[in-house]
Parts: sequence; C-alpha cells; structure tokens
Amino acid sequence: MKFLDSAPRFLFFTGKGGVGKTSLACATAIRLAEAGRRVLLVSTDPASNVGQVFGVSIGNKITPISDVPRLFALEIDPEAAAQAYRDRIVGPVRGKLPETVVKGIEEQLSGACTTEIAAFDEFTALLTDSEIASAYDHVVFDTAPTGHTIRLLQLPVAWSGFLEAGKGDASCLGPLAGLEKQRAQYNAAVQALADGRRSRLILVARAQNSALREAARTHGELAAIGLTQQFLIINGLLPDAEAALDPLAKAIYRREQAALAAMPDELRALSRDDVPLKPFNLVGLAALRQLLVETAPQPDAAVGEPVELRAPSLSDLIDDIAAEGHGLVMLMGKGGVGKTALAAAVAVELARRGLPVHLTTSDPAAHLTETLRGSMAHLTVSRIDPHGETERYRQEVLRTKGAHLDAQGRALLEEDLRSPCTEEIAVFQAFSRVIREAGEKFVVMDTAPTGHTLLLLDATGAYHREVARMLDAKGAHYTTPMMQLQDPKRTKVLLVTLAETTPVLEAANLQADLRRAGIEPWAWVINNSVAAARPRAPLLRKRAQNELAEVEKVATVHARRYAAVPLLEEEPVGVERLLKLADHDP
Repeated sequence: MKFLDSAPRFLFFTGKGGVGKTSLACATAIRLAEAGRRVLLVSTDPASNVGQVFGVSIGNKITPISDVPRLFALEIDPEAAAQAYRDRIVGPVRGKLPETVVKGIEEQLSGACTTEIAAFDEFTALLTDSEIASAYDHVVFDTAPTGHTIRLLQLPVAWSGFLEAGKGDASCLGPLAGLEKQRAQYNAAVQALADGRRSRLILVARAQNSALREAARTHGELAAIGLTQQFLIINGLLPDAEAALDPLAKAIYRREQAALAAMPDELRALSRDDVPLKPFNLVGLAALRQLLVETAPQPDAAVGEPVELRAPSLSDLIDDIAAEGHGLVMLMGKGGVGKTALAAAVAVELARRGLPVHLTTSDPAAHLTETLRGSMAHLTVSRIDPHGETERYRQEVLRTKGAHLDAQGRALLEEDLRSPCTEEIAVFQAFSRVIREAGEKFVVMDTAPTGHTLLLLDATGAYHREVARMLDAKGAHYTTPMMQLQDPKRTKVLLVTLAETTPVLEAANLQADLRRAGIEPWAWVINNSVAAARPRAPLLRKRAQNELAEVEKVATVHARRYAAVPLLEEEPVGVERLLKLADHDP
C-alpha cells in the first residue's frame, strides 16, 4: 500500500460517513504495530466502534490492545468533549446573565461546529504533547479535523470580545469563544498538520461519483490551508471476478469503473490505493489483518438462497403521503445517501397519480435535471442556488449589522458569515418562500436545513419569533414556516440512510436534533439496500446478510415507520427508473 510507504508520525484518515475510515485506520494501526512500531490509535468519530472492532472497552483513556503488542487505542467522545467545552464557557455566566441570554449562548454552542472544535481541542494535545511524542512512533487518527475547523482556528484576535459586544451572528463564531488560552497550542497543532514530514492525510472514498466529488472538495479545502501531503484510498471496490456472477454485480462493477474513469483531475494526481470489497464484517483481528491484503478470500459460492428482507416499500410510504392531497415532504440526511434520487422518486410517483407537485432542491451539484431527464405532467421543478442565496444574505447582514463596526469587527463578521450555518440559514429563507405552496399542492424538498439551523433560526428570532411577537400582540391567527415544519399534518420529514453502522447512527443523531427543534421525523428510508435487491453473487449475498442487523435497528429502535429501497442495476436516472425506486413498474 502506497500510503504506508515511509509513514510519518501522524496519519489522519478522513472522508464522509460510511466509507470505511475506522476499519482502514484500525487495519493500518495493526500493520504498523506488527511491523515493530509503537502505535496509538485515536478515534474522534461519534460513531466510533474501535472498541467493538477489537473486542475491548476503550473509551477516553489510552488502552493497550492485548492481542496486538505495541498497539494502544483511545476513543475521544466528541459529544462529551463538546459538553465539557460548553460547561467551561457557559458556567461562569450562569446566574450572572439573564436566563434568555444564557439559553442563547447554549444554543450557539449546540451545533456541529462546537463538536468539531471541542474534539480538536482534545486531540491537539496529542499532536503537541512531548510525552506522547516520546512514547509512540505513530499516532493514527480515525477522522481528521475538517478544513473549515482548521481555518477557524487560524483566525486572529478576540472572538470573545466580539461576541460579548453582540456583534456576532448565528453561526460558528460562538463555539470559538473559549479558545484564547489554547492559542499557542493550536498554532503548534496546525503547524504539525501542515508539515509533510510529520503528518499524512489519507482521503477515503468509495467508487461513487458523489463520494469522489466530496473527496475532491475536501482535498482542495485542506490543500488551500497547507495540508498538501495527501493520499487517496478507494475503498470497497467490487472484484471483477464477482461481476460475472449475476446482473446486479455486473452493473455495480460497471458503475464503479465508470466513476473511477470520471474521477476529478485533482484526485487523479494523488497517490492512490484500491481496497477490494470484502465479504465479511470488519470486526476482529483476523478480518482487519485481511483488509489491506490485495486479494482476500471469497465467500463460499454455495452459500444458500438470496437473503429474504421483508420490509415496507417506498410505495407504501407514498400511499400515506398521497392520501393528504397536498403538503410539504422534506428528505433529509447526510451526503451520499441518495436524497436527490429519492426526492425525485417521491415527486414523480405523486405526479404519476395526478397530484400537483413542485420538486425543489438546494443541491449545489444540481443533479435534478439530469436525474429527471425530461418533463412530466403535474410536476414542476426548481433549484435554489445556495451560492446566490448566501451572497444575498451576507450582503444584507453586512449592510445592517456590519454598518457601524470597525475594521476588525467587520473582518470577524465577514469570517463568521463564511461558516456553513450561514448557507443553511440563507437557503432556508429561500425554501420558506416555496413552503407556502404546500397549502394547495405537494412540495417535495431535497437537501433540507439541519435541525441545528432550525433551532438557531427559532432562537434568534430570524423569522418565527419576530412574527409571533408582532401578531400575538394583535391576537391574529398566523402560521410561520417553523410552525408548519413542526405540524405533522402539514410536513412529513423522511430521513434517508444506508443499511450501514455509521449512516444509521448519523441519521439517529439528526433525528435527535430535529426533535429538539420540535420536528418529529415521519419516516426513515433505507436506500440502496443490497438485501432488498436479493443478489445471487456470493460476495453481495454475504453483504446483504450483514445489512439485516442495521435494518432491524431502524425498524425497532429508531423509526416509527420505514421503507427499504433496493440497490438497482441501473442508476435511477429518468422517470421510468425513478418509478422503479417507488416500487412501481411503468
């Protein structure tokens, strides 16, 4: 494996959820330790299953892995780190400031930015601690900090004074309020990350267009701030021998090879390793030792009949949605789970039934036109341009809040407005204009705002609180977008996931976030299910068997109702294929 050649002290694995970062980090740590090196494996992944992988309890303490001499592991719990971080910032002002102000500060500190920064706060010590440096030859990190987090940590001067003066906006500056004392340590950590002699970043992706685009974006973001020592791993490639064994395997192989052929040029320039798809669960030393082996044992071709997955179909959910006659349908989930295709499938099936539908997206890749490939009666399509909406929002905030700031304050406000939350707020405002149509037709939304953004909008009075204050005083009847989202008769939120550990956990976290905002998800959709496709090729059949535990978890623990959508032989492009996703034969 090229990424292991002359491995430096620090190895960082990064990539979107479900691509196999944890397994690759564990396998790398084992290989280095068994080569005679002392290795510390560190996970900052909220879905971390490092302890489960090794069959030991790890947690937030350095723990020896008894079955692998010279290997030690540490799991940093990002949520616990974030809570400790919040307590450190909010504790001194609790009881001294009005409760409404304290709650506002807590809400600013409730999102993903705080979790990222708190986790980075925990492991910067590992990058700069002289005792760690002397005790270990390598430190392997499962889940690296994002470029956005690092760029925030590179910002100059006093965020605290800026926030205390009430000049900040609802974004990611709030989480930075407690960082001043660690400034020197953070600078040293960022320098270590950018030093190719000490650090190596490994981008992990699948052979899928969306995953490769995300890897290219991450590559550019990190390279722009000096992290140029990057390698690429394409994980989970279907072996060509499997392609001849059934139509689904052949289609997957062809699709993966096409995605690799169309790989962005910036990724093509990186040193790359391919890791083949394995038939077994990557738990236990025996499995992990085989992960980085070029050829792995194939499953027994005589394994029984295709896996039988008994689960509701997407069509079953659409039956209940259609019964309302109109309403808002929002598809939410992490990147790469197939929200755009499923949103289009729901929309075209509703339109096929003669119901008026407006399908809208804020997907910056703008796949809807390509996905639909044509027009359809009763269906209109629109796209919200996130960049345009964000720029309009930024200019409005600078014109109002920034009008009387000095140069330093305006510079901080401009940086604040470059946070991911800013785009979500701007896009939500654009979505709000479309939401009004749901009173007379179906509005299907792809790429919806997160629960954290909705909470910020509600807490800061961006729209809902201001309208409520004015109209409550008049005794008027009103409905704000937030109230509509919270009304299950008007809005149905569908959480999209894959039948894999990390995507299911991420969807569960999103569900908890939405519930805090008073929004109850209506259903879960398990997309691209191998088990639902009933493959006959032995490797895929084994993978299908492995999905069943995650499907059971969704069905019995997380979802009030759910559906499973099979992995199709063909990409769901065009109305006919989209109708197949909805379990309807055109």
